[in-house]
Amino acid sequence: MALRTLLFLITNLAVVLTISLILNLLTAIGLLPPDLPLLPLLVGSFVWGVLGAWIALQFSAESAKRMMGIQLVGQGGGSAEGWLHGTVSVLAQKAGLPMPEVGIYGSPEWNAFATGPSPKRALVAVSTGILQGMPPAELEAVLAHEMSHVANGDMVTMTLLQGVINAFVMFLSRAVAFLLPRGDREDGRGMAPPPTMLLIWPLEILLGVLGSLITAWFSRHREFRADAGAARLTSPGAMVGALQSLGQVVNLQDPRDEPTLASLKINEPPSFLRLFASHPPLDARIRALRQAAGQGELS
Repeated sequence: MALRTLLFLITNLAVVLTISLILNLLTAIGLLPPDLPLLPLLVGSFVWGVLGAWIALQFSAESAKRMMGIQLVGQGGGSAEGWLHGTVSVLAQKAGLPMPEVGIYGSPEWNAFATGPSPKRALVAVSTGILQGMPPAELEAVLAHEMSHVANGDMVTMTLLQGVINAFVMFLSRAVAFLLPRGDREDGRGMAPPPTMLLIWPLEILLGVLGSLITAWFSRHREFRADAGAARLTSPGAMVGALQSLGQVVNLQDPRDEPTLASLKINEPPSFLRLFASHPPLDARIRALRQAAGQGELS
């Protein structure tokens, strides 16, 4: 995780330096006014964007516990709780990962998710619906899917990517607002420009929506990788069966559903939201698994 974080921060620094050079070039050739504070705005946006996302990541597991009412389980719990803890422990050993916290939250939906700032501070949680309703072999594959997210460092990568998107949204919305013409009064003395925030807020909303398309695309890509990882830790058949079972109960929803946790959950959204979906369609995931298994990529 440390190497992944370092590489991402180096990438962010390279992006800042590149944009800074472009801004200086545009200013030098007269396309941008020399008195606009674009460079300090650029640096500040990236600092706040990435730092804010990083802080959110550090508290992600605790936030999930509070928002979803997660109860942690250990080895000494009941039969279902004991099986859940033991299965995650075996999968962690297979994947060469530290043992994460394991929890259950009360909900009829069939879902599971993993979160946390690092493998040593990860949390894997399942709903009571999936724990009670899904066959053990398929639920083991779902848990392997979540452990693959932990192994792939997806929580860190998604958070830092969101930080970069946030930084661009902050910078571009304010830069555009500064560059818009202010207009003049009829008496020739000019008029006071509209409050800057009245220009920035709509731009932030628009750019934020566009940025969410990027994060959603990456999130869908990581799901295919986690499916493949689950198939290696268990079997392709078990993961395909789990996805088929999820497709049969897709209408079961948590009445307390939190949009902020949407990217953590395994179910797919309605078809009209596919571009903004954090997960690919279940049939596409099944096809990808079967194709990879047929080509011997999951052995």
